[in-house]
Amino acid sequence: MKAPAFDYLRPATIAEAVAALAKGAGGARILAGGQSLVPMLNLRVVFAETLIDIGAIADLRAVVDEGETVRIGAGVTHATLEDGTSGDHWRGMTAFVARDIAYRAVRNRGTLGGSLCHADPAADWPVAMMALGATMLLAGPDGERALAAKDFSVDVFTTALEEDEMLTGIRLPKLSPSARWSYRKMRKKAGAFGEAIAAVVHDPARGFTRVVAGSSAVGGPCRLEALEGAVASGSLAAEAAIRAALAEREPDLDRYEMQIHATCLRRAMKEVLS
Repeated sequence: MKAPAFDYLRPATIAEAVAALAKGAGGARILAGGQSLVPMLNLRVVFAETLIDIGAIADLRAVVDEGETVRIGAGVTHATLEDGTSGDHWRGMTAFVARDIAYRAVRNRGTLGGSLCHADPAADWPVAMMALGATMLLAGPDGERALAAKDFSVDVFTTALEEDEMLTGIRLPKLSPSARWSYRKMRKKAGAFGEAIAAVVHDPARGFTRVVAGSSAVGGPCRLEALEGAVASGSLAAEAAIRAALAEREPDLDRYEMQIHATCLRRAMKEVLS
């Protein structure tokens, strides 16, 4: 099956892409790497009157060191982050997460921004970006605005983007030399989405600690603030506390889901504190 007919645009600038989105009046869709959108179009799960290919916009592939933060263009591929060619200010965490996404062929074309905007609840980047304290940079006809990662993904396959807005970049705080992190994922085979994901980042020099769980079972990335105090104080949360934090966020977890999520979180916290 192939997608229904659509108009195709390939703008050269962000301004042109935003103008095309506004003109599309809800019928236009952004094409980045196409690793999710193209199959969905072919299966007619989603529809587009106009496809806006942003692959020619150089600004979306740029990585800019801003001092205490780094701005990563939304069009930067998983492979770029995996290879570290854009620099590593996160003590290997972004490279580690990137290299475990699907397969190299997918990583060569799939983009950081595309993954975040697709908002698959089992995806890696939404979890990792929330754990790193990322800020999403959006552009629309009314100008630019910024959203914290926790406010960007609002539901399963749903973000805070307006119909005439696009994600242009992600601003990430740098980790200090004393920072520690762990990223754990349980899945049935290599290349598959995780059935349970846990990300823990502790940067005492910045007074920053995040504990985040993710996967379809918990409805996507969720920050577990109840566990962050224990990590910040250097103590491993009790099993009961881990399960209570998960149950508060997602009370309908079955025994298997609770077990694998609690195990991922316990292992990630233990690794950071070791």
